Amino acid sequence: MSSSGTPATPTASSRRRTLGRVLLLVLLLFAFFVGLDMMGLSFKLFGKGFAEAMIARTANPFVGLLVGILATSLVQSSSTTTSMTVGLVAAGALTIDGAIPIIMGANIGTSVTNTLVSLGHVTRREEFRRAFAGATLHDFFNLLTVAILFPLELTFHVLRNSAEFLERVLEGTGGIELFDPLKAVVRPVAKWLSGQLGSSGTLTLIAGVAFLFLALKFLVDLLKDLVSSRAERILDRTLFRSALAAIGAGVVITVMVQSSSITTSVMVPLVGAGVVTLEQLFPFTIGANLGTTMTALLAALATGSPAAVSVALSHLLFNAMGALIIYPLPPLRAVPLALARGLGALGSRNRPAAIAYIILVFFGLPILLLFLAGGFDAGPAPVAPVDAPPPAIEQPAPVPEPEPPPSGPVARREEIPAPARLTPSEGTPMQTTIDHSGVAGDSPGLARLVTSSATQGS
Repeated sequence: MSSSGTPATPTASSRRRTLGRVLLLVLLLFAFFVGLDMMGLSFKLFGKGFAEAMIARTANPFVGLLVGILATSLVQSSSTTTSMTVGLVAAGALTIDGAIPIIMGANIGTSVTNTLVSLGHVTRREEFRRAFAGATLHDFFNLLTVAILFPLELTFHVLRNSAEFLERVLEGTGGIELFDPLKAVVRPVAKWLSGQLGSSGTLTLIAGVAFLFLALKFLVDLLKDLVSSRAERILDRTLFRSALAAIGAGVVITVMVQSSSITTSVMVPLVGAGVVTLEQLFPFTIGANLGTTMTALLAALATGSPAAVSVALSHLLFNAMGALIIYPLPPLRAVPLALARGLGALGSRNRPAAIAYIILVFFGLPILLLFLAGGFDAGPAPVAPVDAPPPAIEQPAPVPEPEPPPSGPVARREEIPAPARLTPSEGTPMQTTIDHSGVAGDSPGLARLVTSSATQGS
């Protein structure tokens, strides 16, 4: 009895633990979608003028690119930046053309995490050389992709046009409508939470960003805990088999953990130890870039906005085009490899240079260029919410019109007694009268003073 009961207990316990993690996973996904919807509601509460100001601020594509780099470097998560960008597009606060440079910048900023991880090897020179080269390989691949596709997008809109075409295909097959039930569940909760905050646009935005950021953070932690052992098995079976298998492993693991930063950062110690070469790491990094696009695509489908779906698809196309342009061509493939090796060697000889590289590329230069481009200029005055009543306009008090002058053929004389006074010559009293007769040549109704001498006995 004991032998049969002993193994049953841990099995039931592990099942309950797994079930609890799955329920927590569903709850975190729901909180992620609620935060995304609250962001959209907040911009509607801010009003149309606020959205127009946001669009005007990101009309310069270079500003959008720098914002994407800096924002992602600060939060160390491209999934957070791209999901927020998708939410802004769905709310009408960003255009597709304004969002695509931000997405490109997010791809550059996301590599700051594994570059920081490489600093853990800084005390061992040769190991740091390999680790820093492995970390910056991701940097240079993304920088080269932006250098190729950013001018093409500005000139020909290749990403926007391709993404809009794919969105129409997806919409025609009913792919977007599959998420309508999810939106029907999420929207009432988001509206209720916004109502609890007094329907304030500012508070709703803060709460939405907090929901989005925290849900994504705990989601990544939970998924990493759930699939870490499985991810190791995938790496063991596929990483060294072929480049295509390494790309597939990068995609699968990144989709599983919802973070390319984690996927690539895990590989940095292996490169530092000499277990994985840069040539083996390169296709795996490309796969991680492709896998991280799933977060924004999931968020866009949840919004049901065609424009938001187009932006998420442009993120996928950006990484796919970069891989197809750079990796198959040996001369282009050699560029990020050579730059990474050169910077790794420089960093191992001059370690402050490695730290200066991180500070300048991910923080210093974006801040400086944003300042020069006017990205930190004060924005327009706050816009009143769309539901707010218009301000009352005080009407001036009515001015009474003057009474019309008396008219008629009969002249009216009115005598007003005045104090008697003596003329200097005669010493007789004077009498003052007001004539309203309106004599020809006088203005109608204008009183005329008439003086007459009062004679004795009159």
